[in-house]
Amino acid sequence: MRAMTTRSCPCGLPEPYEKCCGRFHSGAAAAPTAEALMRSRYCAFVRGDAAYLLRTWHPRTRPARLDLDPGMRWTGLEILGTTGGTAFHATGTVTFRASYQGGALHEHSRFERVDGAWVYVDGDFPE
Repeated sequence: MRAMTTRSCPCGLPEPYEKCCGRFHSGAAAAPTAEALMRSRYCAFVRGDAAYLLRTWHPRTRPARLDLDPGMRWTGLEILGTTGGTAFHATGTVTFRASYQGGALHEHSRFERVDGAWVYVDGDFPE
């Protein structure tokens, strides 16, 4: 896992937030790949941006509301694998481990393109 600097984006990439996930959160750009969307969604969890999470959730599986725990402290993201999810695909998967104070979440997430934009569909939790 890459160490974050104070200037790097919470998603783990070295770019500053504004040039990385911030542009997706603001709507100035759309995530070009399933992995970029997954990273931006992790960053939204870090920043408590429930509106972005709902906006990037597939309409078929999106909950009516999302209540984030303000006490949750996310500490890092590790991408373990991807399939598909590029401009040449309609679907993709991202397997990742997101660490938080006291533990980690390991998920295999599924993504689809809806009207040209990547959205999160659902995920499962590998053993």
